Order: sequence, then C-alpha cells, then structure tokens
Amino acid sequence: MLHDREADTGPRSKPRTAPVLAAVALGGGLGATARYAASLLWPTGPGAFPWTTLWVNVIGCALIGVLMVAVTETGRSTPALLRPFLGTGVLGGFTTFSTYVVDIQRLIDHDHSGTALAYLAATLAAALVAVSLAAAATRKALGVPA
Repeated sequence: MLHDREADTGPRSKPRTAPVLAAVALGGGLGATARYAASLLWPTGPGAFPWTTLWVNVIGCALIGVLMVAVTETGRSTPALLRPFLGTGVLGGFTTFSTYVVDIQRLIDHDHSGTALAYLAATLAAALVAVSLAAAATRKALGVPA
C-alpha cells in the first residue's frame, strides 16, 4: 500500500491516479454537501454579514491544520488516499473561498462596502489563526515537536 509521501513523488500512472481522483471526488462531494447544508441551516440575507461562510471557512481551516500535522508530522504511516480524500476532497469541498468572494461582491453591490471590507479581513485573519492554533494544539496533543 502506498503512503502519502510515496504518492506525492515519482511519475504518475493511471492506476495510481484513478484512485486519487476518486477519493478527491467522493470527499469533495461530501464536503460540499456539508457546506450546502450549513448554508440552508443558517442562511444569509442580502446585505447581511455572511457569518455562515465565515465559520465554515474558519472551521475548515482549523481541520486542515489538524489533518496536516496528523499526516505529515507524526512520523506515522498513513493510507495513501487519506490526505486526498480528507484534505483536498472533504475539506476542500467544505471550505468555500469562492463563495467568500461572491459574498464580498454581493455586499458591495448592496452598498455595504464597509461590511465587505470587514468580512474580507475577518475571514482571512480568522482562517490563518484557526489553522495555526489547530496545528499547534494538534502538535501538543500528539507530542510532536514544533
């Protein structure tokens, strides 16, 4: 069985590529479904601050921090498809920086430029803090040196 580090090196062949693409596609569908469910549960009205998208991105970035420490820094062997399925697939489909940009445009179109600017800065800052804190907490929890 291939491991993450082996899957990322060397020439790609169709037998190795197809399972990775399938893992990313399956994970992406699951992540996007979870994001869509969040938008249905907590809809954002026109001109309102898009809290749901902000929190989806912050939570997703925190989970990416946890995942990347767990699969790249622990020295443990991980299944080859774990990172493509969870990282690129589930969390890539869950986080939604494309919707973030659309939200900014909508706020500007509804004459809420100040809110758009606050949202732009808050999302970037919160996402960076979330991934950093989650990675640090995961390192500490797993006993991985920083």
